[in-house]
Amino acid sequence: MRILVVEDDVQLAEMLMEALTDRQYVVDVAQDGEAAWDFIKGLEYDLVVLDITLPKLDGVSFCQRLRSHNRSLPVLMLTARDTLADKVTGLDAGADDYMVKPFEMPELMARIRALLRRNQSASSFSDLSWGDLHLNSSTYEVNYATHPLHLTPKEFALLELMVSSGRRVLSRTGIIERIWSLNDPPSEETVKSHIKSLRNKLREAGAPDDLIETVHGLGYRLKQL
Repeated sequence: MRILVVEDDVQLAEMLMEALTDRQYVVDVAQDGEAAWDFIKGLEYDLVVLDITLPKLDGVSFCQRLRSHNRSLPVLMLTARDTLADKVTGLDAGADDYMVKPFEMPELMARIRALLRRNQSASSFSDLSWGDLHLNSSTYEVNYATHPLHLTPKEFALLELMVSSGRRVLSRTGIIERIWSLNDPPSEETVKSHIKSLRNKLREAGAPDDLIETVHGLGYRLKQL
């Protein structure tokens, strides 16, 4: 899952990025509202963690713009303002939840999980499958037939993307944009390395050699069932 953190406090933004990345989320960071809007226009996010007091475009105005463009992704507002009027303003602007700084990281993570679950229940399922290949996005378990696969977080994210995409061809650039942070993108050779590792692990679990197909000049997709 991809989360956009919009926070102009560099130290706090880095702390949030590290905590979220440790929990296997893909995280992008913007330090002002206009930069965040550029991210939103170019990528699909599952949640926005949004400070209210921001340069160029404040958090309330950003949230209002988001909702006026019919973007329904969850928004968790962070702010040092703790009056009832401030909370009402944030929620009326379209925020789904509101936390006051300073906050405890475990509570923030619990609220993020709750918002993501709520959004998932309306739009997707945690169990994915492609023939004998089965993934559970909640428990990070993968099996081919009865054989478990032990994947790294990036391998899991890559396989999850491929299963959810089915026969749609995924380019290396597209894969990077979906499962790596734009703040630290890898080279296309890194994608090739992960594909190779995935193929080896799938083969060891009994999957056919060509379960992940290479579409020359375009990218990768799963073999037709």
